[in-house]
Amino acid sequence: MAKGQSKLGQPGLILASGSPRRRELLSALGLIFEVVISHVPEIHKKGERADQFAKRIALEKAMSVKTDPGTIVLGADTIVVLDGQIYGKPADQREASLFLKELSGRTHQVITGYAILQSPDKIRVNKACQSEVTFKPLTQDVIDEYVATGEPLDKAGAYAAQGKGRELIEKITGSEKNVIGLPVEELIPWFEKLGIMTR
Repeated sequence: MAKGQSKLGQPGLILASGSPRRRELLSALGLIFEVVISHVPEIHKKGERADQFAKRIALEKAMSVKTDPGTIVLGADTIVVLDGQIYGKPADQREASLFLKELSGRTHQVITGYAILQSPDKIRVNKACQSEVTFKPLTQDVIDEYVATGEPLDKAGAYAAQGKGRELIEKITGSEKNVIGLPVEELIPWFEKLGIMTR
């Protein structure tokens, strides 16, 4: 395989994320890509805005991948924000239950930072996309039943909009794919520009 190219002769694409949701979203576009899981610590810096945090982590994920020159690397990070507080992945079922109780009946923001890097260090784009999600009022029984499924434990904000968690949501304003983990609507023009995909 030529350096920086896929088997079809297109520029190679690497997804610097182990998220099954992101893999599914890219696969739905018909893209050929490799997955390299980054191990960047997702630590929020004091005074850092939520969108800046998501953008920084996405870029750090992309930059952590060592590959052939010219290869395109996509990094992304999705966070849930309520009243300025960032909700990452819950540590356990107790914390998942707490997150969902706080989100119950309220509108929060889902921010996905994304970065496209052309290896080794050419940053093509580093932005953040924001959607708003309004939860239905949730009883403790509903929360307990959902947490018991195990679905919330590896999701930012302790829910999956594409899974059983969709039943908790009253409405989504903005990109639903962004809430799932990747605003592909914003990425498609970049993929086309870089020759990764054609319409």
